[in-house]
Amino acid sequence: MDRLIRKAILPAGGLGTRFLPATKASPKEMLPIVDKPMIQYAVEEAQGCNIEDFIIITGKNKRAIEDHFDSAFKLEESLKKTGKKVLLEEINRLNKLNFAYIRQRDALGLGHAISCAGPFVKQEPFAVLLSDDIIDPDSSLLSDMIRLYKEYESPILALQKVPISEVNKYGIVDGVKEKDNVYRINNLVEKPAESDAPSDMAIIGRYILTADIFEALEDVKPGKGGEIQLTDALSSLLKKRQIYGYLFTGKRYDAGDKFGYLTAIVDLALKNPQLSGQFKEYLVKIADKIKK
Repeated sequence: MDRLIRKAILPAGGLGTRFLPATKASPKEMLPIVDKPMIQYAVEEAQGCNIEDFIIITGKNKRAIEDHFDSAFKLEESLKKTGKKVLLEEINRLNKLNFAYIRQRDALGLGHAISCAGPFVKQEPFAVLLSDDIIDPDSSLLSDMIRLYKEYESPILALQKVPISEVNKYGIVDGVKEKDNVYRINNLVEKPAESDAPSDMAIIGRYILTADIFEALEDVKPGKGGEIQLTDALSSLLKKRQIYGYLFTGKRYDAGDKFGYLTAIVDLALKNPQLSGQFKEYLVKIADKIKK
């Protein structure tokens, strides 16, 4: 795949209130899932699509994110001296990537976070990855979306069907099926009530957006919770250009939720070749105890 999409924005300025007190002074995005912070899963996903330039939107108490993606000379030297080559390679695997950090002074929503990156993205299309949406690393979601962008030259939103009882947690779309898993979007509604939801297709944390979203964001008034909602800006943009949705049928973990976070840890630990056997035995023992 060529570098059609060169930049990725990772919003990380939120307060992480669902994980208090753990996130009182530590970024939610740095919470570990097995042996990596959740934000690294998103970075590696984008890296797998040949994206090398990352803009991370941070806030207060987020310095640990910058430190994580920076070099660690003393640690690297220690690993070299002790012959821990595998660990050295692991911490250096992201060294060729470029990171820029923008401080979001107030947590005014996803739309506001993305608007902060406008001067740095300029006129290029770009990806947005929400790091607390963990996509199964074996999935090709982002690369499939990039291919669709190349075909349609229009914004592409990742969609997933959710229980109708949960539509009030998401932006929900109304769309017409173009072909397998691809929908031409006719309407978007931010966190509707069950009775007002146009479908059960929710927007999840992967986007391919075009530079005209920044103009749309400038005109958006604060929505629910007093925040600048990306869904509202997309609704405005939809009046000027076509937007498509890609229905994802693979595994996604809402790691911004405690249960989803724990589920991600269990499933990804079972995929880890160094842990899977021993961890599976432990889970079987736990399951047997619960049955008794």
